[in-house]
Amino acid sequence: MVTASPTRVAPRWEGLLLVCAAGVVWGTIGPAVALVGEYSDLPVLVMGAYRAVAAVAVMAVVVLAGRQVAGCRRLLRAHGGRAVAVGLLTAAFQMLFFVAVLATGVSVATVVAMGIPPVLLLVLHAVRDRRAPSPAQATTVGVALTGLVLVSLLGGGHAPGGETTTTGVLVALASGTSYALSAEVGAPLTQTYGAVPVATVTLSVVALALVPLGVVSSTVLGQQRTTDDPRVWSLLVYLGVVTMALAYVLLFAGLRTTPSGTVVVATLLEPVTAVLIAVAFLGETLTPAGVVGSALVLLAIASLGRQVEEPEPK
Repeated sequence: MVTASPTRVAPRWEGLLLVCAAGVVWGTIGPAVALVGEYSDLPVLVMGAYRAVAAVAVMAVVVLAGRQVAGCRRLLRAHGGRAVAVGLLTAAFQMLFFVAVLATGVSVATVVAMGIPPVLLLVLHAVRDRRAPSPAQATTVGVALTGLVLVSLLGGGHAPGGETTTTGVLVALASGTSYALSAEVGAPLTQTYGAVPVATVTLSVVALALVPLGVVSSTVLGQQRTTDDPRVWSLLVYLGVVTMALAYVLLFAGLRTTPSGTVVVATLLEPVTAVLIAVAFLGETLTPAGVVGSALVLLAIASLGRQVEEPEPK
């Protein structure tokens, strides 16, 4: 087996900050998608397909410019199955979340899909290590989840968007589980091959899954596939280049030195950022509960720096 050259290990705070940056970038997805919906009739699956294509295109340029093609090849030869699994889990997370939003509304889907990963990984790690989570870990997750509920359900930054249904909640649970597992399965790859090769390979798998899905769904349902509005195309490029390519490079870079359980808590900055953008630019009002919730999420993330440990080799 060919092994990639060791890469520099970042300080623990650097990794955490990279993950937080990814969460902030992801927080802009909702407002951007809302604008695409306002300017066009493109369905979400078609948006996802265009987003994936833009992400892969920019990652290809980065790989060629940075001469990292060999690293991508080594990754595929040595751990192609794991990389494909991460890509499929990432695609499942994204598409299941869209379905959950349509089935049960933005608020409930966000709470369930973003709330289950920290709990799931806390339990999985406790079982793997055969020891209970520390009081600090349990408290951090509890505070973060409380903040998430306050921000998403009572914060005022999201419209209800639908009725809560059992099916929608189950789909949101599946979405959150896919996200948690993608972080857990992908972490060992980043420690050996670096963020750019891992992001390039996994996002290519995402595109291979989402593009056919977007084409088939739009054909079967007779939905719009394209638009002549330049604002829509610029937003789709932004969604692919920034909220997918850049965000996943940041995420995988952070995973090199940050445990997956910590990562999924840190990315709860996503709903907080989305609420703040809605308040600042979309004319929505932040309720007192939203203020408290945002503060709790930030407090939980701030406490993570004291708990971050170097990930054990796997």
